[in-house]
Amino acid sequence: MDIRPLVDTDIPMLAPAIAALLRELALEFIVHESTPEGAATFLAENDQMGVRTFLALGHVYHVALDDGQLAGFIAIRDNSHLFHLFVGKRWHGRGLARKLWNVARATAIVRGGDGNFTVNASNHAVPVYERFGFVRVGPMQCAKGLYFNPMRLGWADGDAG
Repeated sequence: MDIRPLVDTDIPMLAPAIAALLRELALEFIVHESTPEGAATFLAENDQMGVRTFLALGHVYHVALDDGQLAGFIAIRDNSHLFHLFVGKRWHGRGLARKLWNVARATAIVRGGDGNFTVNASNHAVPVYERFGFVRVGPMQCAKGLYFNPMRLGWADGDAG
């Protein structure tokens, strides 16, 4: 398994794969709990063009490749917000999400982050983020028809991740 930063030359091949994996997993684990409008908005904002836009905005992506096949990816915004973390179902339960998180977290800190992170977790993902050390900081919320649980890691609670 190769975990590495997503670079510009990867975009033609991997942006479509990222968008496809995100869509597949979002349909099963995220948007089914949202309003129809929220689901449509989320899927539209996270299609191939959306991924390219997030890259252009400075989101830092890391990809996990298994014999050249996209197994998962993570994106961090502003060195402090876990924006995307998706692992293909074939690789669930193998610790890949944690490996991606560890690489992305370390990179964010090297890039100037202070080690404090937030994430807007789907109900399905809350247990994963709790295992990483994130804690809920409020009740489930809804923005643009998409439900999520605000969580954080760090600050005064002493969590190191």
